[in-house]
Amino acid sequence: MDITVDASAIIAVIVNETSKPAIISATYQADLVAPSSIYWEIGNAFSAMLKRKRLTVEKAIKAIEIYNQIPIRFVTVELTESIQLAAKLNIYAYDAYLIRCAQKYKTPLLSLDKQLLNAARTLDVDVIEVS
Repeated sequence: MDITVDASAIIAVIVNETSKPAIISATYQADLVAPSSIYWEIGNAFSAMLKRKRLTVEKAIKAIEIYNQIPIRFVTVELTESIQLAAKLNIYAYDAYLIRCAQKYKTPLLSLDKQLLNAARTLDVDVIEVS
C-alpha cells in the first residue's frame, strides 16, 4: 500500500515526537509517496528550528542524514490542478500539492495537520490521522 506523507509526520519521526510510534505503526510495510516539494519543506522546518534555537546546526545535519535514509518516492503533481485546489479550499499551495498527490496516486494522506486532513476529507480523500 502507498501512503502520501507530509512534512509534519516525517519531522515527528525524525525528532522523536510522541506521535512517532503511531506514525511508524501506520506506515509499517507501506511505501511512502510525497510531492517533490516535501524535500524543501523539510529543509525549511529544520531552518525554523535553528532560528528558534530548538536545535543546533550539528543536530540539524544529523536529522537531515536520518531524513535521507527514509525511503520516499517523490512524485510530480500538476501545478494547475494544485492551484485550483488551493483556491477551492482556501489553503496554501504546499498543502494543495499533498492533497493532489493523494488524489492522483489514490493514496491515503498521513499528516499531523488537522486542518490539512479536514480539507482533504472535503474532497473524499482518505486520511490517516495519528496522535
